[in-house]
Amino acid sequence: MSSDFEAYEQDFGTLTAEITNKIGRIPKLAGEEKTQLVLNVDKQLEEVRELLEQMDLEIREIPIQSRGMYNSRLKSYKQEMEKLEKDFKRSRIAYSDEVRNELLGDGASSSESQRAHLLDNTERLERSSRRLEAGYQIAVETEQVGQEILTNLHIDREKIQRSRDRLRETDANLGKSSRILTGMLRRIIQNRILVFILGAILLLTIVLAIYFNLRGQ
Repeated sequence: MSSDFEAYEQDFGTLTAEITNKIGRIPKLAGEEKTQLVLNVDKQLEEVRELLEQMDLEIREIPIQSRGMYNSRLKSYKQEMEKLEKDFKRSRIAYSDEVRNELLGDGASSSESQRAHLLDNTERLERSSRRLEAGYQIAVETEQVGQEILTNLHIDREKIQRSRDRLRETDANLGKSSRILTGMLRRIIQNRILVFILGAILLLTIVLAIYFNLRGQ
C-alpha cells in the first residue's frame, strides 16, 4: 500500500511542478492563447484533486499505527493544492506589464484597481464556498448519525417485540400446564373419594354380614 502512495506522490510532484510553471506564464499571455493555457491548467488541477483522493483512500488501507506520517504528508499536499488554486485564480485575472499596456494603454492604473477588486470578491466567494461545503458536510454526517440511530432503534424494537412474543408464548404454556395439573389433581381427589366410599360400603357389608350371621345362630 505504501508503494502505491509513494507513486501517487511522484505524480503529484510532477503535476504540481508543471502547473506552477504554467501559472507563471498565464499573466504574460492574452486572448486565445491565454484561454487555452487556463483550460489546460484547470484540467491538470482536477487530476491533482483525483490524486489526493487516491492518496486518502490508500491511507485508509494502511495500519492505524502507521497512518500518522502519511496523514501529515497528505495534509501538506492539500495545503500546497490550496495555494496552487489561489495562485491560479489570481493569474487568470492578472496581466504582465507588457500585456496590460498593450490591452489598455492609459487605462492600466484603472485596470489594476478593478483587478484588485475582482480578486477581493473572488476570495470572498471562496470563503463562502468553503463555509457552505463545511455546512453541507456537517449536515451529511448528522443525517448519517440519525440514520444509524433510527436503524439501532428499529433493531432494538424488533428485539423487544420478540421478547414479548416469547413471554406471551411462555405464559400461554404455563396456563395450559396449570390447567392440566388442576385436572389431574381433581381426578386424584375424585378417585380417593370413590375409594373411600367403596371402602365404607365394603366395611358396612362385612359388618352386616357378621351381624346377621351371629343373629342366625
